[in-house]
Amino acid sequence: MKVIMAVVQDKDSNRLSNALMDHNFRSTKLASTGGFLKSGNTTFIIGTEDIRVDKALQVIKDNCKSRDQLVAPVSPMGGNADSYVPYPVEVEVGGATVFVLPVDQFHQF
Repeated sequence: MKVIMAVVQDKDSNRLSNALMDHNFRSTKLASTGGFLKSGNTTFIIGTEDIRVDKALQVIKDNCKSRDQLVAPVSPMGGNADSYVPYPVEVEVGGATVFVLPVDQFHQF
């Protein structure tokens, strides 16, 4: 058995949740915040049998797309002002960061 932890952008979370249900994967959704852009993410925790891991990863890949987004950088507070860019920059956001972890024990009460 494996636990899949997938951190996805909020814009993809409803589509992924529906797709996981359509493919008979149970998941738990947690609200999370990204460290780089400080924007909202959703973390999915999915428990599945070893033989279904590849299918779960394909569902995640098919429903979580990266996109370009303009972000306004935060001014440096006491930092190096030489590297500060005062105008919005385009960065790639979205997609999914996925961890697949082994499960030693599983209990359902």
